[in-house]
Parts: sequence; structure tokens; C-alpha cells
Amino acid sequence: MRESTFSKRPKPTNITQILPGLQRIVKEFWPEIRQQKLLLIVALIGLIVEVLAQLLRPWPLKFIFDYVILSDANTPALRFPMLSDANPMTLLFIFSVGIISVSGLHAAGAYVSLVTMSLAASRIVAEIRARLYAHLQRLSLSFYYRVKSGDLITRITSDIDSLRDVTVMAIFPLIVEVLTLVSMVGLMFWLNWELALIGLAVFPLFVLSTVKITKRIHKVSRKQRKQEGAMAATAAEAIGAMKVVQALSLERMLQRMFATPNRKSLEDSARTQQLSAGLQRTIEILVAIATALVMWRGVQLVLAGSVTPGDLLVFINYLKSAFKPTRQLARHVAKISKATASGERILDLLDVVPAIRDARGAMEAPLFNGDIKFERVSFAYNPDQTILSNLSFTVNPGQRVALVGPSGGGKSTLVSLLLRLYDPLEGQILIDGCDLRQYKLESLRRQISIVLQDSVLFGVSVRDNIAYGALGASDQEIKAAARLANAHDFIMALPQGYDTLMSERGSTLSGGQRQRIAIARAAVRQAPIVILDEPTVGLDNKSEQAVTEALDRLTANCTTFLITHDLRTAENAEQIFYIENGTILEQGTHSELIRLGKRYAALYQLQSAVDPQPPNQDFYVLEN
Repeated sequence: MRESTFSKRPKPTNITQILPGLQRIVKEFWPEIRQQKLLLIVALIGLIVEVLAQLLRPWPLKFIFDYVILSDANTPALRFPMLSDANPMTLLFIFSVGIISVSGLHAAGAYVSLVTMSLAASRIVAEIRARLYAHLQRLSLSFYYRVKSGDLITRITSDIDSLRDVTVMAIFPLIVEVLTLVSMVGLMFWLNWELALIGLAVFPLFVLSTVKITKRIHKVSRKQRKQEGAMAATAAEAIGAMKVVQALSLERMLQRMFATPNRKSLEDSARTQQLSAGLQRTIEILVAIATALVMWRGVQLVLAGSVTPGDLLVFINYLKSAFKPTRQLARHVAKISKATASGERILDLLDVVPAIRDARGAMEAPLFNGDIKFERVSFAYNPDQTILSNLSFTVNPGQRVALVGPSGGGKSTLVSLLLRLYDPLEGQILIDGCDLRQYKLESLRRQISIVLQDSVLFGVSVRDNIAYGALGASDQEIKAAARLANAHDFIMALPQGYDTLMSERGSTLSGGQRQRIAIARAAVRQAPIVILDEPTVGLDNKSEQAVTEALDRLTANCTTFLITHDLRTAENAEQIFYIENGTILEQGTHSELIRLGKRYAALYQLQSAVDPQPPNQDFYVLEN
């Protein structure tokens, strides 16, 4: 599947629609399942023991009735005449112990099977989640621009959890109940075929009512989940923008928006409970009818000597137990259909082929000199919207290049192509004479540093945030990078110094401090090519000066790409490209472009007239 948005699949509603999806899921994840074969074998053994114990449960009572309580009765239907000669008290002791033993055997089998199955399922989904997360890292930015992040997070969390939970809470119990049901029905026919037919006569009514009411419950439940989704969306939106909500006094309006789905969810929940209660009462009545019919005919057969009282006891026990797994089938099928849909959503994501990946035979990039050449490069995010058109230019090693021009002209796209976040539709980009696509992605990006306008800090220590620029960097290298970035002193003033944990996106630091940590992260990389993203925008004069000094040191002797709206920051660049509508309209040094007297010169004069004070830094770069 190419990188695109996902198509909606129809939700499976019955077992025939579920099976193809389950087969696809098992086939795709068979390597992860096979790794847990020992646990699954143990779970299967426990499952068999549990089913056998469930079948044996009523038999000690049968023997107590037939061979202890009614031992004096001469019943021709006794199946084990040898027990008739045994001492009744001895038999009572043996069968009493048997009741305890069977219950213990059932408990042991259920415990072993459930624990081992749960452990195996957890390990399998952990491997699947790790595989899915690794796959997400390889998908290109164009994929993330088209797909909602919330949907991806749901796939890697809730959908994965659904596979695990339903394996333990639906598929596994379904197997137990189906095996138990089949075995019980077989034993019922073995005990007495006439009573078996009478008992099963109400099953069609039972199945019909269960399926009908269960469908209504599912319909209401889907409406309830929709209302819960609306509530979650409203709450998340309000919490994420609480500052704006309070500033604009939107609290009451949002409360009203939340109240409507909240009330409807409550109504749907009550309706679900009503339907469930009705289903339970219907089942109780049908079970009572079946029990009464079997009892009516069974007592006649006991009095006639065709069956023993113990046989009738076992039969009634099996009859009541047989209704339980049948009652659960529809519920389990619904859960499994949900898990199947979740599994197919995961498979859809795994089927997406990364648009940007290592070419066959790609090589490790050598240490770059920083000689960069664009040859007739064209690019478009959409076929009908060209972003870059036939760009050609050369940047020599160590040069500073400023990319200027109106927003949307293609400046950010140009440097994104250099990072190989996208590939050009036409033409090629060369570094040191070699096409980017011939290098392995990791080795290419490892030699390019970038400082963004809004630098992201992760919720780890300051030390780790800097080390993310070059994994494996020594403590000495990290501190050297921090000093280059004018960050060492304020880092040491933090509560735990370099071991201080950052809050989300580094929100407890000032803008200048965040930028200097980001510069240190770029510096520890020691890359020959540097890309910056207006790192001083929004900073006060003192922070701006500190960041500017750090940037000067960071970009010394590096090939540097600078994008800015403030043309005075481009004055010291050795090349300036004025880009508009995906085309380089003007190219040269600051003085050359001023003498040219066209777009660059006009814009520069306009900005100088609006703000005659010279900028406090050598350059700005890169805007989104």
C-alpha cells in the first residue's frame, strides 16, 4: 500500500465475515505468535484439563445418588454394577473427595491456561507494538501530513490493547465454551437421546432471541461510543486550549457542548442496561422451560427404570451449563469482531510502504565536505500544485546561503529535500558529487544539523536532550557542546544540573534557554551542513545575543542554509537566493542584489524604512 489515507472497512458482524480477517491477522503475526509456542502449548494443556474437569463436575454427585443414597434400589439402568457391591460409606468418602478433586482440577486448569495465555498474548502484542512503532518511524512526512496523529496513536495503543484483551477475554473463553458445549451435548445424547432432543428443542428460540436482542444492544452501544468520542474530543480541545478558553470566557459554551453528548451517552447506557436485563430474563424463562420439560420426561423414565436418578441429575446439570456458552457466543463474536477490526487497522498501517527509504545498494555516506548542487530539481506535494520548479544552483563547502522571499515560495521545501524528508519529482541533489538517494538515510541525516524556530525538547534530562544530537556522545562532548551554545552556565544552575528532567517541550525554560539547548544538540553532532529555523525570533535582546553568538560558533566552517523574512540578516551571506513561486528569481550577494534594483532591493528598502535599527544578529534562517 502506498502512503495515503486509510480506507474505511465495513465492520464484520458475524463469524463468516470475521474469519478472513482473523486468518490475515494470524498469518501476518505468525512470527510473533510462534515465538510464544511453549506458553501456548501449556495454555492448551490447561484448557483441556479445564474442559474435562467441567464435564466431570456432576459425576461424583451422580454416583452418590445412585450407589450411596439409593443403593437399595434395584435400578436396571445402573451403568457401573461393580460399584453396587462396594461399601456405601467408602463410596461416599471417595466421591466426596472426588468433588473436591474435580473442583481443584478445574481451578488449576483454568489458572494455568489463563495465566499462560495472558502472558503469551502480552508478549505477542508487545512485539507487534514495537514492530508497528519502528514502522512508523520509517514513514515520510508526507504520510503524517495526510493522516491524523490521533488515529495513529489509537492504532498503536487502543487497537493493540484490543488484540490482547480480546484474546484473553473473548477468544480464549470462546474456545473453552465451544469445547464444553460440544462435549456436553455429546454426553447428553450418550446418557439419553430422548431427553437430549427435548432439552435442545428450545435452543432455536434461545438463539433467535439472543441474536435479536444482542444486535439491538450493539446498535445502542455504538451510538453510546460515538457520544463518548464527541465528549472526549470536546474535553481534549478545551484542555489543550485552556488559556484561550478562559481568556475568551468560553467556559459556559463548552459546558453546553459537553452536556449534550453526555446526556445522550447516559440515555444510551440506560437503554443498554434495559436490553441486557431483558435478555437475561428471557434466557432464564427459556432455561426454565427446557428444565421443566426434561424433568417431566426424565422423572417418568426414572420411574420406569430407563435412567437412574443420578443420570437425570447429570443431565439437568449439563442442560443448564450448555445454555451458558451458547448465551455468550453472540457477546464473544461481537468482541472478536471488534478485535478483528483493530487487527486489520494495524495491518493497514504495516502495509504502508515508506515513500522515502534506502535504495537497493545504498551506501554509507562518507564524511561530507559540504559541496551541494541542485540540478533541475522540481517538486510538488500534489500533482496540481508545483512547489519547486527546475531549480539549479551550487553551494561551495563552508558557504552561507540565505534563502529569502515571500512565504509559501518553497524555501522550507528546498531544505527538506536536502534532508531527504522528500524526494524530488525531477532532477537530482548532489552532495560532494553523489546523488543523495545513493546514501543510506541514517548516514546522510547524521551529517546535517538543524535548529528549528520552535525547538522541541523531550521529557528526559538535559544531558539526554543534548545527546540526542549524537547518540553515544560522551559526557565531555556534551558539556563542550553546551559551552559552545552558551548553555553550560544556566544548565549548572538548574536543580540537578545536566540531570534535570525537562517538562513537556521544555516549558519550564525560557525561550532563549530552550534554543541554546537545541543549539548544543546540533553542535554535539559536529555536522558539516547546518540548517537553522529563525532561532532568535521572539527572544529578548539578552537571550538573542547569547543565541546569536552560539549560532556563529555552530556554523563556523560549515555549509549553512539560512531562510529569513528579515533581509538585513542575509547581508553577510555569501549567496542570497530570492525564491518566489518555487523559482529562484534573483541570485547573488547582498551588494549585487541591491545594485540589481529588483525585488530584493525593493523589499530591503521597505524593511529598512519600517525599522531603521540594524538587527542584533548576523542572520536568521528557515521558516516553516
